[in-house]
Amino acid sequence: MNRIYRFDRINLALDFSKTKFEVNDVQSAMINKSLNHLQSLEAGEKVNVTEERMVGHYWLRNAELSPNDEIKKEIVIAKDQIINFAKKIHNGEIKNQSGEIFENILVVGIGGSALGPQFVAKALKHKAKMKIYFFDNTDPEGFLDVLNEIDCLAKTIVLVISKSGGTPETANGMKVVKYAFEQKGFIFEKSAVAITMPSSKLDNYAKENNWLKRFPLFDWVGGRTSIWSTVGLVPFALLGFNIDQILNGAKESDILGREQIIENNPSLLLASFVYSQTLGKGEKNMVVLPYSDRLELFGKYLQQLIMESLGKEFDLNNKLVNQGITVLGNKGSTDQHSYVQQLRSGLNDFFAIFVKVLELDKSLDIEVEEGVRASDYLNGFFLGTRKALFDNGRESLTISIKKVDEFSLGALIALFERFVSFYASFVNINAYDQPGVEAGKKAAGEYLEISKRIGELRIKNINISNQDIKNQLGLNIDLEDLEYL
Repeated sequence: MNRIYRFDRINLALDFSKTKFEVNDVQSAMINKSLNHLQSLEAGEKVNVTEERMVGHYWLRNAELSPNDEIKKEIVIAKDQIINFAKKIHNGEIKNQSGEIFENILVVGIGGSALGPQFVAKALKHKAKMKIYFFDNTDPEGFLDVLNEIDCLAKTIVLVISKSGGTPETANGMKVVKYAFEQKGFIFEKSAVAITMPSSKLDNYAKENNWLKRFPLFDWVGGRTSIWSTVGLVPFALLGFNIDQILNGAKESDILGREQIIENNPSLLLASFVYSQTLGKGEKNMVVLPYSDRLELFGKYLQQLIMESLGKEFDLNNKLVNQGITVLGNKGSTDQHSYVQQLRSGLNDFFAIFVKVLELDKSLDIEVEEGVRASDYLNGFFLGTRKALFDNGRESLTISIKKVDEFSLGALIALFERFVSFYASFVNINAYDQPGVEAGKKAAGEYLEISKRIGELRIKNINISNQDIKNQLGLNIDLEDLEYL
């Protein structure tokens, strides 16, 4: 029996031949609940009760579904602004401060403000009209390495991305870039673009200092689903990617994701398979193995989408559940020379998701031996690995896409976004808040304040011991923590 479910509408297929998963095992009540939940989500219900906001990234790829005309208008206007801005950059209507064409993009952002653009930029690098770089941390050595890679800072558009406008890592990166511009005698503001909530701290700063451009972010778009907003579309348009096709791929994937019959709904199939593997308790890790260098960052992108969405301490009834799915992975066949040995012979604590690209650019697909090409080896390693795993009781799902282009990437990302919604409904958690992240930010802020106080003491006495620092400041922290402050 053929165990492949094909979805020609999005050029994608799900192959369950190396699993024991059976569609008939899925409970209809669970499916109906999840479909109803998603319908409420898309209709504009404030499903993120923790933050009292709607979750509307679906509207960004189909503005007609917006819950009101105001939101629809905001989406349309923002997209038109993006297209017009990119066109003016490409045709030289907007030039740098020396009257030259912009050639580079530097994205300053972290988490959802960087992961999506990084993944798609890497996947479609072969189509890019400009070079793109990222400040996605607050590591000074990382700043230095990136700036050393950029051949001409003056020809670089800097996209500063922060929804709240107050993200510390992003603010630090912005200050470093501004300093680097000034050190070379350039005016940072003439190359700076803000992507943030209207009237945020960043938006007001950009407005007051006459930045090159400001693009809006919307309250109802979460960071890990912001790729469809100005966060993703601005850099994609500047790179010369077809943003309409990216959005269309997601839109078509959404249409399938609303199908009531599970066999016709790829995201529901994916969620049901993962639920069967994890027993709804995260009992197994998800190992993502795309057999494509262009999809190398897909696993990293999914880490935030899945782990931040599903990693929750309490369910919707405030019951302690400690939910989540750990996502691991890099790419095939590279991983066959690193950790596939453990996958086949070690702990059976995972399930694998292979991603196969059916149509490759074969301009360099030469014969590496008589009658055998490099792509033949790639296929052989893919087929051999999943067979070797299954023969030893380790299950894997294969997702195939036609090729790596804008449409397929949009469809693939949207497939997993909707999977997250379905799975969250299955296990009765809120996929759209992140209290753990907020707790980490709060703790970091407390340590920063302590660090300032310690610095003042050390100025007065450079030889002061950590124990004396703790005693004098009355700090309620571990003595070992002072080693790093």
